[in-house]
Amino acid sequence: MPVTECPVYDVDLYSDEVLRQPYQHYRALRDLGAAVWLPRNGLYAVGRFEHVRAALRSPVLFSSAQGVAANDHVNEMSKGTTLASDAPLHDRLRAIIAAPLLPRALEQIGPEIRAEARRLVEDLVSRGRFDAVTDLAQHLPLTIVSKLVGLEDYGRGSMLRWASATFNVLGAMNDRGCAAMTDVQEMRHYLGGSGIRERLRPGSWGERIFEAADRGEVEAERCPVLMRDYLGPSLDTTIFATANLILLLGTYPDQWDLVRKDPALIPGAINEALRLESPIRGFTRHLTDNATIGDVTVPNASRVLLLYASANRDERKWEDPERFDVCRRASDHLGFGNGTHMCAGLHLARLEMTALLEVLVEKVRHFDIGKPVLALNNVLRGLVSLPVRVS
Repeated sequence: MPVTECPVYDVDLYSDEVLRQPYQHYRALRDLGAAVWLPRNGLYAVGRFEHVRAALRSPVLFSSAQGVAANDHVNEMSKGTTLASDAPLHDRLRAIIAAPLLPRALEQIGPEIRAEARRLVEDLVSRGRFDAVTDLAQHLPLTIVSKLVGLEDYGRGSMLRWASATFNVLGAMNDRGCAAMTDVQEMRHYLGGSGIRERLRPGSWGERIFEAADRGEVEAERCPVLMRDYLGPSLDTTIFATANLILLLGTYPDQWDLVRKDPALIPGAINEALRLESPIRGFTRHLTDNATIGDVTVPNASRVLLLYASANRDERKWEDPERFDVCRRASDHLGFGNGTHMCAGLHLARLEMTALLEVLVEKVRHFDIGKPVLALNNVLRGLVSLPVRVS
């Protein structure tokens, strides 16, 4: 239970209403205090930039070993995964999955990704109309990246559904989370099947995991678990971030004009989009001791929700935080988290987004944006569809 001095916000942060329009609620949480008790979710929420970043950088106190979901069931079943572990286990597991995602390793696949991005963009621009989610943002993850991961056709065709479900169950175990459990169990059964190694493409990232087990670097039974770790970094977060970026560039044509005139602004535009429309709303942590968050004391063993998307719009950190500004210095945003659990796929996401923008600045003067369709996901914020006409 909360301590008496902790403010209370009696709203379900995982309701459809909040997921559709979250930012007014995040602002209310920030205004109430450094930590706020959420009685409908049974956890504390932290929404200010300073305190979210500090918590992410304090993994001993704000532990992931008891899971990072907002429900006990998934926290129990996910213990010992890369996401739901602390050092030294976390460091050992992450070193295996992160190896092909490091900048130097990505240099080897950069030319292939840039070539495919050029082919794709030139084709879409020639059409004049396309969907920025299904035609643009999903293409690289579902072609080149899925091949790199090594899943054969059945697995590749299911990856989007599995990835979405993986994030849905990390929120509250509401109707959406319960429905997603079916897909999660299907994914676990498929990746944990006895023949999964034979289905992987030789030399793929998935194959590297099993080779690490052959060398004794990881237990064989953990290989399917580590395979699942590629779904989030390689799929939904990147897809949502890319579509969010196109939505913002179309909504703010003056900012697109700046990027077109100076492509050196592309990294800044990507960071600003990740800040303003963070693809990950936030994960929870489990306190291993009493924690002082601002002027609030949160007791040991509490479950704390760290709201990345709120921190990225914190007025205490950002000047005019609701404004999309490609010239803003936003490289310290928390869109991919921070600290030891910072998203392993962030360099891959930047590579894909940069490759697309480098061609778009050559080919597109203006984005005419249609009506976006929001994906309702307990943890992710992104789009199902975004009609676009280009000129």
